[in-house]
Amino acid sequence: MALKRMDNVGIVVEDLALAIDFFRELGLELEGQGAVEGEWAGRVTGLGDQHVEIAMMRTPDGHSRLELSRFLRPEVVADHRNAPVNALGYLRVMFTVDDIDETVERLSRHGAQLVGELVQYQDSYRLCYIRGPEGLLIGLAQEL
Repeated sequence: MALKRMDNVGIVVEDLALAIDFFRELGLELEGQGAVEGEWAGRVTGLGDQHVEIAMMRTPDGHSRLELSRFLRPEVVADHRNAPVNALGYLRVMFTVDDIDETVERLSRHGAQLVGELVQYQDSYRLCYIRGPEGLLIGLAQEL
């Protein structure tokens, strides 16, 4: 049996509306929004009786998605948003954009800040990391 696809990457946030607005500004589309709750959902996650507000964001090509989640029950128990780039575990999402300078400028009006510098890798890419809403680490790349 072969792997078919990667469906989505999940990001837990405190302010779902703020995260939706930020990722819309980046260029993702809101595919749907709703609540997932009850014991059945908790059996999947191992959290028991849970209540989570979610928003599914889709890239313009339709192939990739972010699932933004806001946990109402149970409460969030850990916060990894300020972890440095070399921390263990899932850390960031990388997006390819047409114009990295314009994207960074646009997102900075929504609170994004450069982590280091915007750099060029050979004749291939311009790259940077930004901290978005709630300190989320996001990579941006522009193909040259």
